[in-house]
Amino acid sequence: MATVRNLKIKTSTCKRILKELHSYEKEVEREAAKTADMKEKGADPYDLKQQENVLAESRMMVPDCHKRLEASLADLKATLAELEEANEKEGPEFEDARSTIIEVEKLFQTTEA
Repeated sequence: MATVRNLKIKTSTCKRILKELHSYEKEVEREAAKTADMKEKGADPYDLKQQENVLAESRMMVPDCHKRLEASLADLKATLAELEEANEKEGPEFEDARSTIIEVEKLFQTTEA
């Protein structure tokens, strides 16, 4: 049985994962720039290898976040649909959930394009 509290939790989960995704994408950009700078300056091969490992780890987190975000979005949609079937459709939690769904779907559309 879905409740408004569950809806708030699932909405917050989606928002948190979305924030994590943006954070990892920024980290990848930052680490890539740092790696390129190190290569340009002829840094120590060991340090360069370690920096490349850091960059590879950051890049691995982006698809993981996408996967978790997709699962979280599906959960949120299911909970929202269940509450709407029970004729609970009004309130700030519902608007927040709907806007979060729209925001995440826009992100997926721009990523696929």
